[in-house]
Amino acid sequence: MALLNHAHQSHIDSYYVASAGTVPDYPKLDGSQDCDVCVVGGGLAGISAALNLAERGLKVILLEGSRLAHAASGRNGGQVINGYACDMDTISNALGEAAAKVMWDMSLEAIHIIEDRVTRHSIDCDWTRGHVVAAVTTRKYRELVDWQADAERRFGYKDYTLWDKTTLRSHLDSPRYAGGLYDALGGHIHPLKYALGLARAAKAAGVRIFEQTPVNRIEQEPSPRAYTSNGVVSCQQLVLAANVFIDELVPVLGKKIMPVGTYVITTEPLGEARARSLINPNFAVADNQFVLDYYRLTADHRLLFGGKVSYSGLPPANLKAAMRHDMLRVFPQLADVKIAHGWGGFVDITMNRAPHWGRLSPNVYFCQGFSGHGVAVTGLAGRLIAEAIADGGERLDLFAKLNHASFPGGKLLRTPSLVLGMAWYRLHDYF
Repeated sequence: MALLNHAHQSHIDSYYVASAGTVPDYPKLDGSQDCDVCVVGGGLAGISAALNLAERGLKVILLEGSRLAHAASGRNGGQVINGYACDMDTISNALGEAAAKVMWDMSLEAIHIIEDRVTRHSIDCDWTRGHVVAAVTTRKYRELVDWQADAERRFGYKDYTLWDKTTLRSHLDSPRYAGGLYDALGGHIHPLKYALGLARAAKAAGVRIFEQTPVNRIEQEPSPRAYTSNGVVSCQQLVLAANVFIDELVPVLGKKIMPVGTYVITTEPLGEARARSLINPNFAVADNQFVLDYYRLTADHRLLFGGKVSYSGLPPANLKAAMRHDMLRVFPQLADVKIAHGWGGFVDITMNRAPHWGRLSPNVYFCQGFSGHGVAVTGLAGRLIAEAIADGGERLDLFAKLNHASFPGGKLLRTPSLVLGMAWYRLHDYF
């Protein structure tokens, strides 16, 4: 898709870029290089895989087509959420309840990975605990009640606290919700700062990082090679973490995911008192609509508000105004507040919203299909791939057992087919 060609681009104009401080430049690849493992893709998944592999003593090269965390990893809502984008029944129906329990526990491990990385590498990324799923309707609140009971009964998870409408309103000053489910383990983060901090740690561990180096062809046999315009990397193992940019490089993977647009704004600074009057304590929020709103406060006391999913790939005609309209539906008291930043980007979704990780061949690994839950589980994907390569670990195989259907319609009709299908599901938000 020419729409998604990210070669030779810089970071977009966003709040994250404006508040990240100095963003380091890494060189372009020029010539031939050899390594144990070549990682293609410099987002959170690729950087995590590279760091984990280097920590196991392997010689690693990471190739990024534009800038590190240029795409979803550096543009997202920064929400750190347990579980996966699919519900756990999708996993248990496919693999059984025992496997679902193991995979649920690994999703919690993903959050602990963030805590560990932030602490161990002194990453200044505004990591803050606390997350709420808010219900717009009474029916949606009953779903949260059922899920809390399910999570404790099936998985032994006890970090959830149900908040009825009155309790939620005492913490979240919005008239929109019928109640919510507070999670003490989840939280929120400045994703670009976090990604760049992981990259610094990876470099310190010995990873050779190259930016503005798009891979235009790979060979899998007899040993992998990644070809770029100005060089080639020969390796023993190859990791593909290109997500929405994989289509041209490996079409067999590209047809399993669909790029979906999502959009974010930030307000001007509100001041600490006004910001805390909206959300207190400082947790992140996402509702449980099919087309959801998600938001949080930033370290400098702005409201960061996201949503407005586009399955066609086309952004709203007036992004800031459209997103401001949705924000005022949640916080009408912000009618006097100006919007400082507005941006968008693509996430890669799978048909069933479950993550798509595994092996393309015995020495080529991939991870994609994070479906909007990537801030946390990208770190898990990187760890599991490194385990499989360095230690023969089997945890990755559990994810590889999930069956992933291709999107219908082929490359040209994939997007229109999805638009029609998602319109039907969106109707459920209104009933």
